[in-house]
Amino acid sequence: MTTDIQTDLDARAKELDRAHVFHSWSAQAGLDLPVIAGGSGTTVWDHAGNRMLDFSSQLVNVNIGHQHPAVVAAIQEQAARLATIGPATANLQRGEAAARIVARAPEGMNRVFFTNGGADAIENAIRMARLHAAAKGEVGREKVLSTYRSYHGNTGAAIVATGDWRRIPNEYARGHVHFFGPYLYRSEFWATTPEEESARALHHLERVIQAEGPASIATLLLESVPGTAGVLLPPPGYLAGVRALADRYGILLILDEVMAGFGRTGRWFAFDGYDVVPDLITFAKGVNSGYVPVGGVIISDEIAATFDERVFPGGLTYSGHPLAAASIIAALDAMESEGIVDNARRMGAEAIGPGLVALAEKHEVIGEVRGEGVFWALELVTDRETREPLPAAAVGALKKDLMARGLLPFTADNRIHVVPPCVVTADEVAEALDIYDAALATVRL
Repeated sequence: MTTDIQTDLDARAKELDRAHVFHSWSAQAGLDLPVIAGGSGTTVWDHAGNRMLDFSSQLVNVNIGHQHPAVVAAIQEQAARLATIGPATANLQRGEAAARIVARAPEGMNRVFFTNGGADAIENAIRMARLHAAAKGEVGREKVLSTYRSYHGNTGAAIVATGDWRRIPNEYARGHVHFFGPYLYRSEFWATTPEEESARALHHLERVIQAEGPASIATLLLESVPGTAGVLLPPPGYLAGVRALADRYGILLILDEVMAGFGRTGRWFAFDGYDVVPDLITFAKGVNSGYVPVGGVIISDEIAATFDERVFPGGLTYSGHPLAAASIIAALDAMESEGIVDNARRMGAEAIGPGLVALAEKHEVIGEVRGEGVFWALELVTDRETREPLPAAAVGALKKDLMARGLLPFTADNRIHVVPPCVVTADEVAEALDIYDAALATVRL
């Protein structure tokens, strides 16, 4: 292909997109989206060959990097063998995928319900929690408690469990209650230390439980590490304290690992670093890096037993789809054999974290750096004393500048989320840090 033809393909892609594609979470008229024609590892490019470092991992899901050859080959081989099969069958790939997932889960969690993605996983985890309570004769345990700073997906119950603004025009599901989780930088509890924030957030949660009526609550639903809400690492003792409250009041605990799981924090599951074991785990994204849509619920043996003699009233046409299952097997095997989870941990500790701290020392616009593994956020402010958030227009301009300099960023509210694939190298981190540095230098406060 000539360069002119490649450029024409980019123009055609944009023309078709504007004419026919309706995009999520967007006002459609002003969209001017980048064209992505290909990718490899941490890099993507358009038809004309213009390359960008992907430090968004798309939607923080391409953990294994773009076009990992083992995962691509597994999908191709499975498509040639059996492209699809219904869920009311036994299939070797589905079983092998489930076995690999539960091998990473806590003891006593041996079953997986496969879904089409993370939102479906949340829907079914909530359903399981409510039905489990009903099966025990605990009539009326239907409420779901989740935090205001959260995102759980865009389906009926998942979007109402979500705490951010996207919930408000979509509140059609019943039985949802929200509370404030810990966020020391913008504490709701006048805390000055992580320990104070943890203790006061737990006190607040217990009071919400008591005020709502413990016997009316089926489940507490938390992201192990809230992602889109700001990469909010739980302070010491918080998740363990939530587990203790759940046990005290007979409430099930669902941990949402859709974004944080499978290497993102430098651990297989984010909660592994926080001394807590949930009753249900939701997953998607990193389990196969989004190569084929898939998600699921990892179910405790106790909850799974509820449905030994009772019908579980839920199902999906593509539950445990063989292409998705094959991609999970290949992705998890490659992550294990290639040390990809450990690479994420090491890059966070040795390259990303120190590099972002150095940027914060240089640029007044950075109010706080937080994260672990390949899961970081820069909170941008107009004033470090008042912590006034950087306005949306300035964040939008910064995003555009980063892309022009060759980096595809993830931005949310007044933050840049630094979330490359788990396979990122030290050289790629250094290149990205240089781009962040140059772009941040253009911000005027």
